[in-house]
Amino acid sequence: MAMKKTTVLIDEELLRNAIEITGAKSKKEAIERWLRSLVQQHNREALCKDLGTFDIDLTLNELERLRHAE
Repeated sequence: MAMKKTTVLIDEELLRNAIEITGAKSKKEAIERWLRSLVQQHNREALCKDLGTFDIDLTLNELERLRHAE
């Protein structure tokens, strides 16, 4: 993986909160976790949009049976 040094101005309190919430060991780790999370969220939303929606005419019992059949 290629790495690039970048200088950015970030709200210190926001970064401290992010480190605390994520349990990250460093500022770099907290920022990378956030970026990965953002990309994953975008990919999930794009996948949902690509898949669209469809109707499933199954009861809850039928869905449970299908889940346990695998």
